[in-house]
Amino acid sequence: MERAGTKGGATPDAPAPSDMPVADGVRLLDGMPRQRGPAETVSARPVAAPAGRRGLRPWHLLPTPTGTPFTFTFAAVLLVTAFVAEHADPALVHALHQGSSTDVAHLLRTPVFVLVTSALWVVGGVTSAYAVVFLLVLTALERRIGGLRAAGVFALGHVLATLATEVPVGIGVLVGWLPESSLHRLDYGISFGVAASVGALAGLLRPWLGWPVLVVFGGTLVQDLVAYTDPMTNWGHVMALAIGVATWPWVRRWRAGRSADFGKSRKVTV
Repeated sequence: MERAGTKGGATPDAPAPSDMPVADGVRLLDGMPRQRGPAETVSARPVAAPAGRRGLRPWHLLPTPTGTPFTFTFAAVLLVTAFVAEHADPALVHALHQGSSTDVAHLLRTPVFVLVTSALWVVGGVTSAYAVVFLLVLTALERRIGGLRAAGVFALGHVLATLATEVPVGIGVLVGWLPESSLHRLDYGISFGVAASVGALAGLLRPWLGWPVLVVFGGTLVQDLVAYTDPMTNWGHVMALAIGVATWPWVRRWRAGRSADFGKSRKVTV
């Protein structure tokens, strides 16, 4: 290698190549900065840890416009509908609920419309238990698998549990086991989607947290079922939770994929 300021060859006072100092098996070039050995590390700015390994930040428990856009937008819509349900004329509110109900009659006429609009109401308002669970669970789920996939899990539980509870009602009316009025019962709310989201999230949490969440939430649903106050809805909650648990292979794969994508996108600046 040519030294700066010379036209070739070593200067008379330069040591022979065999006399050059050696560090960690790497010969130090005369007139050049000391070369790094293979065991030495490159000084770099600290690299952010993957999303799943960051320390818990309290504000991450709640949705934000940039971090969890799906949950944040959905929560904003629920706030609006809850305000309407609390302050609008009761007759108007009943008409809106009836028009959004996923009863058999509406499912036969406008299935897509009622399956969407029925999930825009919170039974009991924004202070209800399901509203609080919605905020915490959907936020945590979206941070782990992304907004579109979290929406997919919610929709899967909402739609499948609704159909699983309403189709038997239609059959019961058809064969004469239930009165025709059962075709028009009110059926709306976010609880089926929330139950499925809880089931899915439990599979992404560490076992010491995921299993207790699943047992406590599932135990509450079983207690409601035993109380037999609204058996059709209570069965729907149990089935929605089971649907969420059934998504574990997919949500775990999605989370692993997001972690891998995060690792590839990291940049180390020397």
